[in-house]
Amino acid sequence: MILLGIDDLARREQARELLAWGAERYWGLSPLPQLAAGERGKPWFPACPQYHFNLSHSGSFALCALSDQPVGVDIQEMRAAWRPSLVERTCSPEERAWLSSLGDRGEDFAQLWALKESGGKQTGYGLPYPPSRQAVPLPPLGEPYDPGTIYTLGETKFRVYLGKNWRGAACGLEVPPQEIQWVSGLGREN
Repeated sequence: MILLGIDDLARREQARELLAWGAERYWGLSPLPQLAAGERGKPWFPACPQYHFNLSHSGSFALCALSDQPVGVDIQEMRAAWRPSLVERTCSPEERAWLSSLGDRGEDFAQLWALKESGGKQTGYGLPYPPSRQAVPLPPLGEPYDPGTIYTLGETKFRVYLGKNWRGAACGLEVPPQEIQWVSGLGREN
């Protein structure tokens, strides 16, 4: 698995440009093959089904994961606070207890949400309704997620990523990379 990122997203199309950049560099695919949406909306290459990818963007950030197996990725620009009703609706009782044990910090909810999104994207089914049904691995109460740890749920392996104003997650059947390869200047208009 390869994980690419940009931190200067000005247009949503830049996420697709990041995919094209990575697909050419790592798979030799140029131009980018035609995209199609799966039954539940997950994008794929009908002409090259052996290549798996996933995209996410939030605020000025975008992530792209490339793999030879199904993969999911998500990035969340952090907010100062999340509505309690959102946490109640999207988190299981165990997840709410974990958040509470850390003081209900926004960065922990953003991390948990990125994990849920990446897990739903990896399977191709997306988030269930309600999202509290999307299980993700949790650290022990009182402990935040550690980017150096591989978290597992069944056969799926998760890794978290932390930045100053964002949280991210990637998952798949293989171990996600420890680092994001940040790409600068992609798709900037002069």
